[in-house]
Amino acid sequence: MAPPGTERGLKSVVWQKIKTTVFDDCKKEGEWKIMLLDEFTTKLLASCCKMTDLLAEGITVVENICKNREPVRQMKALYFISPTSKSVDCFLRDFASKSENKYKAAYIYFTDFCPDSLFNKIKASCSKSIRRCKEINISFLPLESQVYTLDVPDAFYYCYSPDPNSANGKDTIMEAMAEQIVTVCATLDENPGVRYKSKPLDNASKLAQLVEKKLENYYKIDEKSLIKGKTHSQLLIIDRGFDPVSTVLHELTFQAMAYDLLPIENDTYKYKTDGKEKEAILEEDDDLWVRIRHRHIAVVLEEIPKLMKEISSTKKATEGKTSLSALAQLMKKMPHFRKQITKQVVHLNIAEDCMNKFKPNIEKLCKTEQDLALGIDAEGQKVKDAMRVLLPVLFNKYDNYDKIRAILLYIFSINGTTEENLDKLIQNIKIENESDMIRNWSYLGVPIVPQSQQGKPLRKDRSAEETFQLSRWTPFIKDIFEDAIDNRLDSKEWPYCSQCPAVWNGSGAVSARQKPRANYLDDRKNGSKLIVFVIGGITYSEMRCAYEVSQARKSCEVIIGSTHILTPKKLLDDIKMLNKPKDKVSFIKDE
Repeated sequence: MAPPGTERGLKSVVWQKIKTTVFDDCKKEGEWKIMLLDEFTTKLLASCCKMTDLLAEGITVVENICKNREPVRQMKALYFISPTSKSVDCFLRDFASKSENKYKAAYIYFTDFCPDSLFNKIKASCSKSIRRCKEINISFLPLESQVYTLDVPDAFYYCYSPDPNSANGKDTIMEAMAEQIVTVCATLDENPGVRYKSKPLDNASKLAQLVEKKLENYYKIDEKSLIKGKTHSQLLIIDRGFDPVSTVLHELTFQAMAYDLLPIENDTYKYKTDGKEKEAILEEDDDLWVRIRHRHIAVVLEEIPKLMKEISSTKKATEGKTSLSALAQLMKKMPHFRKQITKQVVHLNIAEDCMNKFKPNIEKLCKTEQDLALGIDAEGQKVKDAMRVLLPVLFNKYDNYDKIRAILLYIFSINGTTEENLDKLIQNIKIENESDMIRNWSYLGVPIVPQSQQGKPLRKDRSAEETFQLSRWTPFIKDIFEDAIDNRLDSKEWPYCSQCPAVWNGSGAVSARQKPRANYLDDRKNGSKLIVFVIGGITYSEMRCAYEVSQARKSCEVIIGSTHILTPKKLLDDIKMLNKPKDKVSFIKDE
């Protein structure tokens, strides 16, 4: 069976690994099983397969391990769960005593390392009912073919909050994230050279050291008991404050714009057609979505109607012929037409919804944002007075989030401001209650008050690249991807945690754990990977850059990941909460 969404990169790789390490491992010809999942593994499977794929693997029903269920004592159960106290306790309830066992037997597969305390608990309680107990090392979600998340949005608070009470939570979350990142590398069968962005905070450095240590341990004790030398891939770890601009700017490429302006929750878009409420899921199984998600809204608005015309003209071409064979042909094609047209309608709806929000307000705002972000206007003239550019936005009828985004871009553009100036801005637009959305950026190492004496990092000259006037800004991460692939990252700014293969560090030195190869550059051309992890969220525009750079540099695939995916509004809400006490860590293992 071809993996779902054949050739969808990371999703395919994850599904194949689950197929071989879980389903093939416990398969018996003609035997059906019940499958039990917890919250995390439900998301994991939903991200890489469909119910039909599970049926093909002999799964008859999928249940939530935490919910009350009727016993089915004649069937075996396959548990695919995270190694947490909660999931293990739910499992133990299913096998409380021989007479009360819910299922005939259990096959348990943990997403990653199961602590001894939990393992011993299982062993002591119901070892006779267990046929298999294994760890499979996948504790991340493959969100798209080149994007993964660890699904820990809480990490943002613990890594950046100044609250001294959150220090324990931070250590625990760092450990857990390092383990999860190792499972990303293991799933890709890579032992990458690890580097991190050294300033302005030390989260990236701490996490990189942890990951390097865990990678070393993992590859010492991998299934084949062979030490795996460093592969020709790099892992870069970065703190979120490296590019504040891309997180608050209005972005006009299709996916980023839709998620910023429309109420899309869990990738589900709700729309009305023929007076009926409908829902569409934005996913990579939809080829049209994959084709247009990174294109500028202006291009999308031209393209969809063209496609609709093409489809209807193909349809007309078969009309007028009344032979039975022609009708049969048309009948065969009709479901395809229907499906295609539905997709076009969905995306046209999204595009029009975006434009309805864009036209009255955001269009003017975008010009201001681009001028502030770049420090030059569309004509290439330097912005001499950033405050003059900002003021018209403040006295216009924008909502508070848009005004705050513009104020932040102004502050980023001048590398921080005075207390007096910031107070005036906050009072003038009456956002006293929201002022922490601005001030708390300093916890991410971004200069707010006072001004930073350090110069802003130099950007690549992209003036020759064709862009739309309202989309001149390029996310910082694109420079980083390109410099990493071209071996131009400054080793003071991007120190190594490990001895990297010579192909990445430009020298002839080879780690003792690695077999020398005839030609490093050839090896790199054969498909090395640049794996990137940002602590505290990535934006849709940064995800787009991973695809653009991979497309342009065929020799290296960029895979980007983070704790979670950001939208500007969600990020500002999270930043506002950084200096408030948090009640409790919500996901930590062994709670």
